[in-house]
Amino acid sequence: MPFSHHSHSGQFCSHASGILEDIVLEAIRKGFKIYGLSEHMPRYAPTELYPEEIEANLSVADLYAKFESFLTEARRLQEKYRSQITLLVGTEIEYITPSYKSHIKAFLAKHTIDYVVGSLHHVNGIPIDFSKELYTQALASISHDGNASLPVLFERYFNEQYEMLVAVRPDVVAHFDLIRIFEPVKGMNVTKSVWQSMVRNADFVIGYGGLFELNSRAWKKGLVDAYPQRDILKYIISRGGKLTLSDDSHGPADVGMYYDRLYNYLEIMEITTLYHLDYDECSKVVVKELRDARDHQFWVGVKNW
Repeated sequence: MPFSHHSHSGQFCSHASGILEDIVLEAIRKGFKIYGLSEHMPRYAPTELYPEEIEANLSVADLYAKFESFLTEARRLQEKYRSQITLLVGTEIEYITPSYKSHIKAFLAKHTIDYVVGSLHHVNGIPIDFSKELYTQALASISHDGNASLPVLFERYFNEQYEMLVAVRPDVVAHFDLIRIFEPVKGMNVTKSVWQSMVRNADFVIGYGGLFELNSRAWKKGLVDAYPQRDILKYIISRGGKLTLSDDSHGPADVGMYYDRLYNYLEIMEITTLYHLDYDECSKVVVKELRDARDHQFWVGVKNW
């Protein structure tokens, strides 16, 4: 039973491609039984717009309108393809400043959303996954006396992530160690202090029962492992953390991207149990367990994609 909890479409996300229905159709073609639609929640200030949004003359109001349209379309597709696939309608939240705690609360109270994907895409208010240039800006913004320190950037990321986790308690924690996107290595950046902050965050998620996604998009970015990388993943596994799968697709061509590698990652990390979200008999979204995950018939089809 293939599943993913994290996806985007060019119809509603400026840095993705394709229309939402084509993503759903590709998920059906590849045999997915559960697929999460999780467009970004709107950001709240013009200064938080991404470069391609500014270039397209989009406003904060446009982002809100897009998200409203996404919810309408996602529910339409959910009903249209109900007999072929279970579509979960969620959102990937943003947490750029502490004020987002109240923004998110009001946002979720206003909209009917099945589940929340919790992410951190910024450090010190600057995007860290949009481009290497902005990553470097984020690094420079926390430098002291002109000396930029990657371990300090890593620790700042995990501290801000902790604020998001405590405020939101997301159902699915996305790309746990995204900060490694342009600096993947490695021990030199994971000082004792950084490691303690990573462990603290992981323990918090484990404590409230959140799912950690194994995010295959990391391979598209050139990393050795899926997010989370294997050092912190080993810890999560040792503590009984619940793992799920996400392709973090940004268009139809990304659906199920690198799921063959995910199988190998499960094998290397000796992961035999996965978890996923699904509806129960009362149409409530709940966590379900998939045992013997590596032996499931699903993987036979994946290798033929």
